[in-house]
Amino acid sequence: MAPPMTPPATFLSALKAEGVTVVEVGSWRTHNRNSKGAWGPVHGVMIHHTVTSGSARTVEICRNGYSGLPGPLCHGVITKDGRVHLVGYGRANHAGAGDGDVLAAVIAEKKLPAANEANTDGNARFYGFECENLGDGKDPWPAAQLDAIERVSAAICRMHGWDAASVIGHLEWQPGKIDPRGFTMTSMRDRIERRLSAPPGKTPTPTTPEKEEPMSYKEIWEQDKAPAPSTSPTREKNPTWKPISFLREIYDLARETRDLVRDIRDQQKKGA
Repeated sequence: MAPPMTPPATFLSALKAEGVTVVEVGSWRTHNRNSKGAWGPVHGVMIHHTVTSGSARTVEICRNGYSGLPGPLCHGVITKDGRVHLVGYGRANHAGAGDGDVLAAVIAEKKLPAANEANTDGNARFYGFECENLGDGKDPWPAAQLDAIERVSAAICRMHGWDAASVIGHLEWQPGKIDPRGFTMTSMRDRIERRLSAPPGKTPTPTTPEKEEPMSYKEIWEQDKAPAPSTSPTREKNPTWKPISFLREIYDLARETRDLVRDIRDQQKKGA
């Protein structure tokens, strides 16, 4: 829990320190819906998609709103080229009513429950970023845009001392919402967490899995991998067989078969 970053210059500095390409749109520092309700204490960052195309049109809609929903509709618009257009600062009409249990999980930075209620004002509790995308699952998310979402989120988390669990999607907040669609918030939180592990503005070193030494043929051959056949007379002694055990069993069965065939032949000779 934290008060919003004030003044807006602190917010702007945090974004720039994280390497965000910022575009300041008009009087964004004082453009808000504070007269309609509280903004703060804030607990997290919420990511949306716009269901629009065209950067200029998208920014205009998010700044001014539309009939029935006045702007600003977020604090920043992240366009496909990776630029973040700041359109407001303060209460914004972006989150709407959502699940109080989700808010409690965000505050505790724990795994999110399913959103099945709309009983809590999210506009008072979250920073909001609208991302230019049609939201049809087909419209691509360019690398620059995903990088900007990651950086914006990390900048705010870093300033408030939050971890990546404080960043959620609209679909995780309000029942029936699907945004952002086209990437998972789990994968985005992983990206944000990696970025927070590096200094501000520095690209984190990709995690490289440790190389495992290849196993020798002998090690592979002698690993316990398969259960003994139920018909095996040695099952009680060795319930989990190694590949080498199968060879021994085959060898024993081959000898038994050979002796059986020999006995049959001897009987045939005697009867001839």
